[in-house]
Amino acid sequence: MAEAKIQETGDAAGLAALITRAAGQTGGEAKGLPPVERWNPPFCGDIDMEIRGDGTWFYMGTPIGRQPLVRLFSTVLRKDEDGKTYLVTPVEKVGIRVVDAPFIAVEMSVTARDGANVLTFRTNVGDVVEAGPGHPLRFVIHGETSELKPYLHVRGRLEALVSRPVMYDLVELGEKVQIDGTEMFCVRSAGAVFPIMPAAELEALCR
Repeated sequence: MAEAKIQETGDAAGLAALITRAAGQTGGEAKGLPPVERWNPPFCGDIDMEIRGDGTWFYMGTPIGRQPLVRLFSTVLRKDEDGKTYLVTPVEKVGIRVVDAPFIAVEMSVTARDGANVLTFRTNVGDVVEAGPGHPLRFVIHGETSELKPYLHVRGRLEALVSRPVMYDLVELGEKVQIDGTEMFCVRSAGAVFPIMPAAELEALCR
């Protein structure tokens, strides 16, 4: 068990080693995802770690170039009711900054099940998530340019921003569906319907 505090290390590799020991992992590989939702350690302040909008992780202003480190950190992420994101171990909780979403959905596959489409996404940190009732998609119209930003629920309160190339493939699967008397442009996955926007708004954007 790691008695040293996360904040006492000055490099990403040392930070990862502390998390590995504290979370009861060996060899840098998680034995499944740690049960971070069940841990209630004391808050020990913020550290200089940031996940940028493109999914790149920075520690003390430097990109973390080693993907195994990023993967390890991602397994102990938790977003709490206060809207902040933390690295959580059984012994402490430290805050980090997230510019947009902590994960990026970088790949999508479409399969059929019982005659319906099932959309499965892979994130930049290796999570594989099937969109459906337990992992909904939500769509946000962002900024003055009305940029469409889809988000996929991954676990807890953590989401993945769907990357732009994948978003185009996702929108290609869209169809018009009547929802509460309004014709909506939607996508379907695993029996669930996810509204993107009113069909009339989409037509106006495409003019």
